Amino acid sequence: MGSEPAFDEAWFASRAQAGIRALKAYDPGHDLVTLRARFRDSRLVELGSNENPYGPSPAAREAMLGELDALHRYPDPRGAGLKHALAARHGVRVEQLLLGNGSHELLMQLAQVFAGPGDDVVYSRYGFAVFALATQAAGARAVVVEPLPRDAAMPLGHDLAAIARAITPATTLVYLANPNNPTGTWFTPAELTAFLAQVPPQVIIVVDEAYAEMADEGTAGSALALLSTHANLVVTRTFSKAYGLAGLRVGYLVAAPGLVAVIERVRESFNVNGPALAACEAAIGDDAHLAWTCARNAASRAALAGALQSRGLMVLPSQTNFVLVEFGAQTARIEAALLERGIVLRPMGGYGLPQWLRITVGTRDENARLLAALDEVLP
Repeated sequence: MGSEPAFDEAWFASRAQAGIRALKAYDPGHDLVTLRARFRDSRLVELGSNENPYGPSPAAREAMLGELDALHRYPDPRGAGLKHALAARHGVRVEQLLLGNGSHELLMQLAQVFAGPGDDVVYSRYGFAVFALATQAAGARAVVVEPLPRDAAMPLGHDLAAIARAITPATTLVYLANPNNPTGTWFTPAELTAFLAQVPPQVIIVVDEAYAEMADEGTAGSALALLSTHANLVVTRTFSKAYGLAGLRVGYLVAAPGLVAVIERVRESFNVNGPALAACEAAIGDDAHLAWTCARNAASRAALAGALQSRGLMVLPSQTNFVLVEFGAQTARIEAALLERGIVLRPMGGYGLPQWLRITVGTRDENARLLAALDEVLP
């Protein structure tokens, strides 16, 4: 017998599907569990994950707790209660909705179902990281489009005209995000309408609207209004941001019933748990809490952006709960110095933006602690 193979990661990777072999796992950022233990006494300021610092609706908490006595039961595999609430909220049919373990799962499934070897998937260079992961995992070819230039009205935002030009007969899927992570930038409903008019009907257009609720009225709008006239349009949303339920991992997709039915074929059984279904359904019914959260976020976002700009920093326009800030050649030193002071931001090297940091909009106290720490470490 010959020598036994080394059963390490490289050995198993060599036996994986082609799209998986060179794939790198999603980078969640810093090890927050370890950092929380380290800074327990002085309280860590977590501004790296775009979480909602104000938390969920009290009604969502109560609904989740009410489900704890049924943990020995499987959740509703169809998520009917939540789907009916979402259908009423958005004026769509239940058959147009698909629930996911966060919108991350749904974005991956879209590529799994509608892209593969020989297909092209188009997205902006500074779009959401999951777009690239989904494309590579599916074995499709990524067509990465350069963003708008720095001197544009929306610097580093999606160049929709260039994305439209990048579509060819090989294109099966296009990923957009509005507002976009990690840049915070957005495009208007009129710009999206003009873009869709240039796209062949066989190309599926995905608009990830994870931050839609946080956008000021009259800015980014929503692609939901265009679903009735564009059967190739898909909108994804999440309960992790404005609704403050990141820990429960629930997202949803809205699209043509036929498209939803096809993705249902690969959806994992019971992919959304019972307490999460109950909490999200209750959260939808609390319009007052959502409005309060979004108003506080908008005010804090404007104040934080102004404070950072007053310190001579480049801050991209944002309609989200974060801002993207350029720190220049000393970015790594500044980020490390802030971390030593218990301030967690998100480095952007993985996005190809090594001289930028993404900063979540925190509470007034958290933002004040950030700015005070910045004054200590900025050159």
